Amino acid sequence: MPRILMERSGEMEVFTRVVQEGGFSAAARSLDLTPSAVSKLIARLEKRLGVRLLLRTTRALTLTEEGEAYHHAALRILQEMNDADQQAAGGAVRGRLRVSVTVPLGTMFVVPAMPGFVARNPDLVVDLSLSDGIVDLVAEKTDVAIRMGNLPDSGLIARKLGQSRRVVCASPAYLARKGRPETPADLESHDCLTFSFRRARPSWPFRCEGRDLEQPVTGSLVVNNGETMKQMALAGAGIARLGLFHVAAEIAEGKLVALLEDCNPGDLEMVHAIHVPGGPVPHRVRAFIDHMAETLRASPLLHAEG
Repeated sequence: MPRILMERSGEMEVFTRVVQEGGFSAAARSLDLTPSAVSKLIARLEKRLGVRLLLRTTRALTLTEEGEAYHHAALRILQEMNDADQQAAGGAVRGRLRVSVTVPLGTMFVVPAMPGFVARNPDLVVDLSLSDGIVDLVAEKTDVAIRMGNLPDSGLIARKLGQSRRVVCASPAYLARKGRPETPADLESHDCLTFSFRRARPSWPFRCEGRDLEQPVTGSLVVNNGETMKQMALAGAGIARLGLFHVAAEIAEGKLVALLEDCNPGDLEMVHAIHVPGGPVPHRVRAFIDHMAETLRASPLLHAEG
């Protein structure tokens, strides 16, 4: 029985590497095997299971429906095996951690926190990606993502790390050129910076004299991340609505001016760490989330409670 289990785990490792690398030759190079050895292992696996896992052509390699299911299961099993090894070794954090973070949170909090995290966990390799786009954690093989905003009902596991209200703001140069809006309706005659991603709202919420309203906004610039929007606002390109944590320093320094604060609805944008459910949370994921919770808790710009 031990010999059979070793063969199965080896087959799983080779199979997941073929999927990861996108081909037999690339997988063989990464595993220090010959392409023929990889091909034989996959053929043996498919024969043992009695199903076709991969569809191979001269140009592409794709997973069958059975291959998709086996791939997800194999990734989970291999991760549990790695976690068992780590637990037996005293809970050491090892392996590769794939992290996706929004651009503002990444530049302001995660990137500065990474040297300390890596120093604590020298056997861990962190693959960090900054993007404000929606990430499919399973499809993109991402271990953990840190995102702002309301979470869709996706079945993912989420831990709240902080929160921030939003603020409408513009540069003094823009206001000198275009005038200062005194009511939300005044925004109709202004260049408002908007986001291009699907979940972006076509209007901005306000609460004036106890009445909630949605003010449609338009402009000549559409961007795909908050950091670019902030830089555009600083350059005088238009009016932005951003998380206060993101622009608090620029407002305090007079580089940006908060607008329509009497009508600010006080809506909060939550910061969550999210990861895929199923089995124990890997040590590397738990260690990273704990580290970021500690980092954000120490920041006056993001408050986890309230």
